[in-house]
Amino acid sequence: MAVPTESQLNAATLTPARHPLDPLTPEEIAEAAAILKTQRDLGARVRFETIVLQEPAKETVLNFRTGDPIQREAFIVILDNDAGATYEAVISLDQGKVTSWKHIPGVQPRIMFDEFGDCEAAVKANPEFQAAIKKRGITNSDLVMVDPWSAGNYGFEEEEGRRLVLARSFLRSSPTDNGYARPIEGVTAVVDLNSMEVVRVDDFGVVPIPPNPGNYASEFVGEFRKDLKPLEIAQPEGTSIQVDGYGVIWQKWHLRIGFTPREGLVIHNTGYEDQGRVRPIVYRASLSDMVVPYGDPSKDHYRKNAFDAGEYGIGTLANSLTLGCDCLGEIHYFDAVMNDGRGGVVTIPNAVCLHEEDYGILWKHSDWRTGQTEVRRSRRLVVSSISTVGNYEYGFFWYFYQDGTIQLEVKLTGIVNTAAVPAGETPKYGTLVAPQLHAHIHQHFFNFRLDMSVDGEDNSVCEVNTVSEPIGPDNPHGNAFFAEATLFKTELEAQRVIDPMSGRYWMVSNPSVTNALGQPVSYKLMPGDNILPFAHPSASIIKRAGFMTKHLWVTPYDPDEITATGPYPNQHPGGAGLPEYTAAGRNIENTDLVLWYTLGYHHVPRPEDWPVSPVAYCGFMLKPVGFFDTNPVLDVPPSAHHNGACHA
Repeated sequence: MAVPTESQLNAATLTPARHPLDPLTPEEIAEAAAILKTQRDLGARVRFETIVLQEPAKETVLNFRTGDPIQREAFIVILDNDAGATYEAVISLDQGKVTSWKHIPGVQPRIMFDEFGDCEAAVKANPEFQAAIKKRGITNSDLVMVDPWSAGNYGFEEEEGRRLVLARSFLRSSPTDNGYARPIEGVTAVVDLNSMEVVRVDDFGVVPIPPNPGNYASEFVGEFRKDLKPLEIAQPEGTSIQVDGYGVIWQKWHLRIGFTPREGLVIHNTGYEDQGRVRPIVYRASLSDMVVPYGDPSKDHYRKNAFDAGEYGIGTLANSLTLGCDCLGEIHYFDAVMNDGRGGVVTIPNAVCLHEEDYGILWKHSDWRTGQTEVRRSRRLVVSSISTVGNYEYGFFWYFYQDGTIQLEVKLTGIVNTAAVPAGETPKYGTLVAPQLHAHIHQHFFNFRLDMSVDGEDNSVCEVNTVSEPIGPDNPHGNAFFAEATLFKTELEAQRVIDPMSGRYWMVSNPSVTNALGQPVSYKLMPGDNILPFAHPSASIIKRAGFMTKHLWVTPYDPDEITATGPYPNQHPGGAGLPEYTAAGRNIENTDLVLWYTLGYHHVPRPEDWPVSPVAYCGFMLKPVGFFDTNPVLDVPPSAHHNGACHA
């Protein structure tokens, strides 16, 4: 979409926002870009990395009432390709002017989607690259596909100050072929994205192209299984979901949907209605950042450590979701509206899927004495988004349960990253998934930022471990064990790892609010499967992604501390983000605080992961502990069945 002229802007009527957290509209994005271009006299060699809502102060949001005036601001990140300089701007959309403009020295913005195609074209046109692939029997580059991998930071002096990617290549046999089945091994083109020139081509030696195709699309599959009967999901009266703009009410849940190019799906202002009052739980929840460290130390692969959010943008790479495929049932969709590299508007239709689904038994008891059975069916609200980052797909699913539980689940699928090996060779740092083709051992680390607000802003965090009572007067029979809570007073104390052997979890409490039993109202963070990195503490990736060395971090709320890796992880030398935030050891007791949870998935590839991986799952839960006075779902009605009740 073209940026409108100033006269068009003056004549345009912007759709008024209904809430301070409503994402920028297409008109607002276009207007913000046009204001900045005009007032800062930006040249043609400027790229817009980010145009997003400048979120208002928390106090403004919490005190907002329908009908209050709303001030709209846009936050913009600019890259000047000629100067290699990065700038941040704030635009007042109400005043139509730039209110803040500052140079951010020594940083590199995210790799932008429109740079992908430009990079591929530059690599394929390069004589050195053409010569390298010719050595491997490839005379026509039309079917070569190029993936721009982030370069990281390894202290190489010649790379300082340059905006670089490492271009890795694959060979298709046809336009719809799975190119990842045929990696062009040993060839890496180093590309300067500012000048879009190939700096050098590294050739580490010829390895034959793997011989077998790896196609998985329906047209390549022979006979499909014939024993599947239709499975229909019907809600003849519609859903129980109420949607007003970006606000959602379901059962007793109240929340708002947000979306940014970097984070993707954002959940705002989550609360649960209890006794006529919406009680806040989480002010803002989002993917803070993620990184995928690979374990192969070879010259061609040791730099594979992609920050898929901070270096590429999970939101930018979001899919348009499809009914019957990505989502089933009665669906409400939200579009994602973002900017392209030149300040134009890009809309991803159906980027967020909202629906409810059955989830088995909610609670049940059968009284064998009376023969009476009471059972209730559970359902959950699902808010989801899926992004494709090169070869991998990531699905982010937020579940809201009737009993007050919140769950985050990541679904990992797509195609494993591949490399070629000589015939007869068994790879040490990966798994052979097809003849002469292996997939590297790797890990996926996600960090989720949870701005907690358990019945108010002043919260505290404690760690709970289950402890065996020593045998003695208090435990003469050796059967005793109990839960022991330890309060964290500073953010340094709260840097923790999981311990499944002690049943460890972390609890966020509000000391000033108690339940009917006199206990502080609380929510606990329950870890699921998890892991720590295997990279050496001195490795570049540990310095750059320090967040993954701990599963739990806790910080006092700071509106500028949004990402676990800092605002500009691309080619950053390390130390930014959570290690930097927490260095001061600030107080976290009885204050407005943020939980940062690191979720790790360990992937030793299997042949069953090829040519496309079945979904793998990982996640965590936030579960009420004394937040309610009793079971909050006693009021869920029995399910209707043939003769009126499911237990009749």
